[in-house]
Amino acid sequence: MPRRYELKARAVAFEATRQRIVDATLALHEEVGPARTAITEVSRRAGVGRVTVYNHFPDEAALLSATSAQWLAEHPPPDPEEWAAVFKPTRRIREALDELYPYYRANATMLGHLTRDVEVVPALAETFGKAFGEHEQAMRDALVEGRTRRGRRTVAAIGLAISFATWQRLTRDEGLGDGGAAKLMVRAIEAH
Repeated sequence: MPRRYELKARAVAFEATRQRIVDATLALHEEVGPARTAITEVSRRAGVGRVTVYNHFPDEAALLSATSAQWLAEHPPPDPEEWAAVFKPTRRIREALDELYPYYRANATMLGHLTRDVEVVPALAETFGKAFGEHEQAMRDALVEGRTRRGRRTVAAIGLAISFATWQRLTRDEGLGDGGAAKLMVRAIEAH
């Protein structure tokens, strides 16, 4: 009986250490971004040695996969499937942006770091970049559905409206609130 307890305690300790590493990495990603996150700092914050980090996560891809999965589970983006229930395309876009833009605001720091660093960290492109791209495509598909005009310009306008970079530009750089930015983008889409 003591041996079984010892193995269970070891597994619990292993998982707790793993979680500390993930939490430390996520905190650094929020502060400086994945491209500027050093394993030395992850190990210091997690209270473990560098070798321990590599024992749990043998490469950058494994660590980024774990952190991306946890972050997305804790901060799930709006579900485009729910938007499909809104019959009128213009109303659907307005409701989608009214949900999406506050999500961007609540997660702006992390999303800013991730979207910036996905261009320079290949392993991030494989984890977060892939998931983010798939979600963006699902949003676009849901918002194009049911439109009588589905030309390239309309699809492009919808893609522009759901882009995090567009939200940043309109709110941070141009000083619009989320509602004003959403209203502007709905008008731009409907102008086609």
